[in-house]
Amino acid sequence: MLLQIQGIISTIGWLDIIDILLVAVLLYKLYIMIRDTRAVALLKGLIVLLIATLVSKWLSLNVINWLLQKTMTVVMVALPIVFQPELRRGLEQLGRGKLFSKRIFLDEEETKFLMEEIVRGVSLLAKTRTGAIIVFERETGLNDYAETGTRIDGLVSSELLTNIFVPNSPLHDGAVIIRANRVMAAGCILPLSDARTLGKELGTRHRASLGLSEQTDSLVVVVSEETGIISVAQSGNLIRYIEPEGLKGYLQPLYFTKTSSFGDFLNRRLS
Repeated sequence: MLLQIQGIISTIGWLDIIDILLVAVLLYKLYIMIRDTRAVALLKGLIVLLIATLVSKWLSLNVINWLLQKTMTVVMVALPIVFQPELRRGLEQLGRGKLFSKRIFLDEEETKFLMEEIVRGVSLLAKTRTGAIIVFERETGLNDYAETGTRIDGLVSSELLTNIFVPNSPLHDGAVIIRANRVMAAGCILPLSDARTLGKELGTRHRASLGLSEQTDSLVVVVSEETGIISVAQSGNLIRYIEPEGLKGYLQPLYFTKTSSFGDFLNRRLS
């Protein structure tokens, strides 16, 4: 066995090493791109289906294995259709040179500034009874929804948030999506919830916020235009009558004070 391994190693040249490294980098970047979208859940389902197929074959469960093989065939044909948004986005990023963009890092000072700006901005929106939807991305990527609005990629500040939601402004009638400490996009369209338990006094903003929280793990802050009441939508639940300072209790778990990547933080928090 040792001789065989040595023989294989002796046949590997510098070009082979470069080839392997390039493939590894491309696969890693592909994973990063998919991790920021809902496609990661579909990919996990595909992996589970593949494992089930192999296990059923190993256990000689012929009928189940036949059904799983047919299912895998259908899935492979449907993959280009299911992943069409992600494939299109990947090609766009490749054309724009954004495939190798860096991840965002936060430190203690940035986190403190971010929390203060969010609370200040939401407080001003509530006092002026300015309707607003502010979405905080977590594990599930929101690029699909960000593409429905206008890209901003600006540092979060109370002035930016309040100006976006000024009545009759071009972006006021949509949602703001925040990733780490930056506003990804504004004027974004969110899916509406079909929940019949939602009060009739709540409008489209609350229904859209609840709808996104049902489909993703994002945290959504809503400010009512009629009453100025602050609400938080999370995991398909809508919590109303939140005080501006009380927002920190919901936002604090999203952020951290140790220099690290935002993705690493999310993985640590959800583990």
